This record gives sequence, C-alpha cells and structure tokens, in this order.
Amino acid sequence: MTTADATAPLAVEALLEWRDWIEDLADRFSSLAPPQPAGPSSSVDPWHWERACTRLVTVVADRTRAESGWYGHCEQVLGWFLAYNGIDEERAREIAESAVGGRFGSWTAPDVVVVDTVSSRFARTVDGTR
Repeated sequence: MTTADATAPLAVEALLEWRDWIEDLADRFSSLAPPQPAGPSSSVDPWHWERACTRLVTVVADRTRAESGWYGHCEQVLGWFLAYNGIDEERAREIAESAVGGRFGSWTAPDVVVVDTVSSRFARTVDGTR
C-alpha cells in the first residue's frame, strides 16, 4: 500500500476476487444442499452431509492453496454451509470446529484419509443435530 492511485486497483481486485469466491460458494451450497426429509420422522441420509463436506474441504484447500491457517477458513465455510441449510449459526460453528479441529495443518493440503475422517465426523455430528 502506497499512494491512493496505486492502492485502489489492488483493493478493487481483492474485492472482486472475494466476490467471485462468495458467489462460487453460493452455487456450491445450492448444488450440495441435501434433499429435504420426506416427513417429520425421516432424516437426511448422512451421505449427503459427508459428500458436501468432502467437496467443500477440497475446494477450500485448493482455493487457499492450503497456505497458513487455511483450515480456519475451511471451518468458516463449513459453518456457512450448515447455516445455509437451516442449522443454527452457533451450532453450525460448533459442528465445523468439532469436525475439523486440529486435523489439518498449515501449508499442507489434506490427504484423502484425513478428508474422509473429517467428512465422516461432520456427517455424524450434523445427523445428531437435525
């Protein structure tokens, strides 16, 4: 950041990149949303939650290039996804933290086994919420 003339284009570029990311997530949330349960006694197949988590973790790791602290944004995105699907925001944050907490590292893209573990935990926790 130097002069206003030099800084303004950088700020605009960053805001456009952020908007593109938010719009991308909105599209993903819509396409990954589990089907609504058929009746009051039915529930969403946990597979839908697990699949969504796997895809969101993967896209966040890719988008952030798994740089320092990327997993914090991953938790945030998973929480947003749950809130999008009608889960209380505080509970959504708790579920995301519980699923991800300490399982990913900075500067390291997660391997398949870890993503599977996180996604499975995520699905089991969500299933107990609804």
